[in-house]
Amino acid sequence: MNQVSVTASVLEIKPLRYTPAGVPVTELTLHHESEVVEAGAARRIQFSIPAVALGDIALLVSQTPLGVELAVQGFLAPVKKGASKLVLHIQQASRVHAGGALATV
Repeated sequence: MNQVSVTASVLEIKPLRYTPAGVPVTELTLHHESEVVEAGAARRIQFSIPAVALGDIALLVSQTPLGVELAVQGFLAPVKKGASKLVLHIQQASRVHAGGALATV
Protein backbone atom coordinates (compact mmCIF):
# COMPACT_ATOMS: atom_id res chain seq x y z
CA MET A 1 0.00 0.00 0.00
CA ASN A 2 1.26 3.48 -0.88
CA GLN A 3 -0.14 5.81 1.78
CA VAL A 4 1.59 8.72 3.53
CA SER A 5 0.39 10.72 6.53
CA VAL A 6 2.54 13.57 7.80
CA THR A 7 2.28 16.86 9.62
CA ALA A 8 4.39 19.56 8.01
CA SER A 9 4.56 23.32 7.56
CA VAL A 10 4.18 25.03 4.20
CA LEU A 11 7.66 26.16 3.18
CA GLU A 12 6.89 27.28 -0.38
CA ILE A 13 3.76 27.41 -2.51
CA LYS A 14 3.53 28.13 -6.23
CA PRO A 15 0.61 30.00 -7.77
CA LEU A 16 -2.46 27.99 -8.67
CA ARG A 17 -2.42 26.80 -12.28
CA TYR A 18 -4.64 24.67 -14.47
CA THR A 19 -3.87 21.63 -16.62
CA PRO A 20 -4.86 21.70 -20.30
CA ALA A 21 -7.95 19.73 -19.23
CA GLY A 22 -8.88 22.52 -16.78
CA VAL A 23 -7.94 20.71 -13.55
CA PRO A 24 -6.56 23.06 -10.85
CA VAL A 25 -3.03 22.23 -9.62
CA THR A 26 -1.02 23.61 -6.71
CA GLU A 27 2.64 22.69 -6.18
CA LEU A 28 4.22 23.26 -2.80
CA THR A 29 7.11 22.30 -0.58
CA LEU A 30 6.40 20.96 2.89
CA HIS A 31 8.85 20.88 5.82
CA HIS A 32 8.62 18.34 8.64
CA GLU A 33 10.45 18.23 11.99
CA SER A 34 9.93 15.66 14.72
CA GLU A 35 11.60 13.24 17.06
CA VAL A 36 11.05 9.50 16.80
CA VAL A 37 12.35 6.51 18.70
CA GLU A 38 14.23 4.00 16.58
CA ALA A 39 15.87 0.90 18.08
CA GLY A 40 15.39 2.40 21.53
CA ALA A 41 17.16 5.67 20.75
CA ALA A 42 15.67 9.10 20.08
CA ARG A 43 16.27 10.37 16.56
CA ARG A 44 15.62 13.92 15.30
CA ILE A 45 13.97 13.98 11.87
CA GLN A 46 13.94 16.98 9.52
CA PHE A 47 13.09 16.94 5.83
CA SER A 48 11.45 18.91 3.08
CA ILE A 49 9.33 17.21 0.45
CA PRO A 50 7.77 18.45 -2.77
CA ALA A 51 4.01 18.03 -2.88
CA VAL A 52 1.19 18.55 -5.36
CA ALA A 53 -2.56 18.89 -4.95
CA LEU A 54 -5.08 18.56 -7.76
CA GLY A 55 -8.77 19.38 -8.09
CA ASP A 56 -10.76 20.78 -5.18
CA ILE A 57 -7.94 20.17 -2.69
CA ALA A 58 -5.65 22.31 -4.89
CA LEU A 59 -8.11 25.20 -4.67
CA LEU A 60 -8.16 24.92 -0.88
CA VAL A 61 -4.42 24.37 -0.37
CA SER A 62 -3.52 27.29 -2.68
CA GLN A 63 -5.00 29.67 -0.07
CA THR A 64 -2.74 28.37 2.73
CA PRO A 65 -0.21 30.96 4.01
CA LEU A 66 3.48 30.11 4.33
CA GLY A 67 4.44 28.64 7.69
CA VAL A 68 1.03 27.14 8.40
CA GLU A 69 1.20 23.56 9.64
CA LEU A 70 -0.87 21.00 7.76
CA ALA A 71 -1.78 17.41 8.50
CA VAL A 72 -1.76 15.82 5.04
CA GLN A 73 -2.57 12.39 3.68
CA GLY A 74 -1.72 11.16 0.21
CA PHE A 75 0.59 8.94 -1.78
CA LEU A 76 4.08 9.07 -3.27
CA ALA A 77 4.67 8.97 -7.03
CA PRO A 78 7.59 9.76 -9.35
CA VAL A 79 7.73 13.40 -10.45
CA LYS A 80 7.44 12.07 -14.00
CA LYS A 81 7.35 8.65 -15.59
CA GLY A 82 10.62 6.77 -15.03
CA ALA A 83 12.05 9.35 -12.58
CA SER A 84 13.64 8.35 -9.27
CA LYS A 85 12.60 11.57 -7.46
CA LEU A 86 9.29 11.39 -5.64
CA VAL A 87 6.49 13.88 -4.99
CA LEU A 88 3.75 13.65 -2.37
CA HIS A 89 0.29 13.80 -3.97
CA ILE A 90 -2.03 15.35 -1.37
CA GLN A 91 -5.49 13.80 -1.17
CA GLN A 92 -6.57 15.30 2.17
CA ALA A 93 -5.27 18.24 4.19
CA SER A 94 -6.20 19.91 7.46
CA ARG A 95 -4.68 22.89 9.24
CA VAL A 96 -3.15 22.13 12.62
CA HIS A 97 -4.02 24.80 15.18
CA ALA A 98 -2.41 25.46 18.55
CA GLY A 99 -2.98 22.56 20.88
CA GLY A 100 -3.07 20.05 18.01
CA ALA A 101 -6.64 20.77 16.89
CA LEU A 102 -7.42 20.18 13.21
CA ALA A 103 -9.48 22.30 10.83
CA THR A 104 -10.13 21.31 7.23
CA VAL A 105 -8.14 23.43 4.79
